[in-house]
Amino acid sequence: MKKTFRSVWLNSRLPAVVALVAVATMTASAKDAPNVKVSEREVDRTGRGASYAPVIKRVTPSVVTIQSTRTITGRQNQFFDEDMLRRFFREQPGPDRRRSRKQTEESLGSGVIVSEDGYILTNNHVVEGADADGVKVALADGKTKYDAKVVGTDPRTDVAVLKIEAKNLPALTLADSDKLEVGDVVLAIGNPFNVGQSVTMGIVSALGRGGFGITDYEDFIQTDAAINPGNSGGALVDVEGRLIGINQSIVSRSGGNAGVGFAIPVNQARRTMDRIATDGKITRGYLGVNPQAVTEDLAKEFKLPDTGGALVGGVQPNAPAAAAGIREGDVIIELDGKKVTDPRHLRLTVSQTPPQTKVGVKVIRDGKEKNFAVTLGTLPEELDGRPGEDSNPAPESKVEQLEGVEVADLDAAARQQFEIPARIKGALVKNVDPDSKAAAAGLRQGDVIVGINRQPVADAEQAVELSDKAKGDRVLLQVYSVANGVGATHFLTVEASKKK
Repeated sequence: MKKTFRSVWLNSRLPAVVALVAVATMTASAKDAPNVKVSEREVDRTGRGASYAPVIKRVTPSVVTIQSTRTITGRQNQFFDEDMLRRFFREQPGPDRRRSRKQTEESLGSGVIVSEDGYILTNNHVVEGADADGVKVALADGKTKYDAKVVGTDPRTDVAVLKIEAKNLPALTLADSDKLEVGDVVLAIGNPFNVGQSVTMGIVSALGRGGFGITDYEDFIQTDAAINPGNSGGALVDVEGRLIGINQSIVSRSGGNAGVGFAIPVNQARRTMDRIATDGKITRGYLGVNPQAVTEDLAKEFKLPDTGGALVGGVQPNAPAAAAGIREGDVIIELDGKKVTDPRHLRLTVSQTPPQTKVGVKVIRDGKEKNFAVTLGTLPEELDGRPGEDSNPAPESKVEQLEGVEVADLDAAARQQFEIPARIKGALVKNVDPDSKAAAAGLRQGDVIVGINRQPVADAEQAVELSDKAKGDRVLLQVYSVANGVGATHFLTVEASKKK
């Protein structure tokens, strides 16, 4: 039997059948960043206590319950079937039951007070889509409640910043999450299943987790401290009671805790909060490269000592990287003095660096290290992926060295069909035998071969010529592909066919 894992948001949603008006956009801005307390020293790991009660008593007043409501239209709530609705809300079946109507859905999650004047960190998915006046905050005593304003949200990191009108609140001190180590003891605090505030204990199981597709920028703290639905946005603290993370999701087959929980590092959440509070929006640094992982085959082709770093599969025209002299085929191994381990790490680091920051970039080019000074730009909302126009004819040819691959020239119809912009030159992949080595390497119909063995390809005829001249047991391809409307170039190594 095939086993699958799924990521689960940790807020719980309950439906209530109430007619309301439309949803408002939740974005506001503030002039000044929150006045937060920061402690950057590492946690004292020498002491061992028999109880965490003193820490828990000190930090639990800083963790709140967040209730948000949003208006939905539909015949049936997406989380409950009719029997469940009747059981919990005493609805009676009837002809009106199947009519489309407005309903209110309630979401319960947690949040963390991070400033005495009312700033609260939580997850975007806790308040996403909430009605204009639909976010309420209840303090740990269960009696004190406030209407909350959504100062701003960042879906790409799943961070939201709320503000309540109150003074002298019990704000948590923020630690430096970059100084965490695997094995550090942590406490998770929140309101799971709406049973009331709860605390669980565990350790940091891993750091820098990502690549799950839960958010766009993943750098999760993994912990085995039990967290469950309703814990979303709650606090992950160290044994000194300092905030190190915002609980975000779990990996589970059943939907319940299985010992693999993720939290957003507080450093990442703090950067997001400061930009939202000061600018009213999120801006990210932009380098302008298409990074890809370095495989063992690519490491051999580019004469690299190992598979670390991020291979530059392409450089965006007029981007900061292009202006600085970074080229396709370079392997970025350092950014601003910090080691780059893989493409995800590079993308995350660049995104967290403010635009207009001058950074040093170290690359390996032709087996030698080179250094560049790059002034980062601002990440565009959308990269250019619009189809261009070209009037070239489209004869089809077989690329003999790449058995099972048929190519053609790019014409206007092909550019429109496969969303290939006019600036891209090369040979269109018309067909790929699914059993071929090229298909196994990742070459697909609609891709454009723009280079073979580091030689540029202008059209199908040149692709055939360069393929015929190829020597060795592998062919290095540079390919332009479009995924989800966004195009980028990358490298592939394909085992060469034996010439007859």
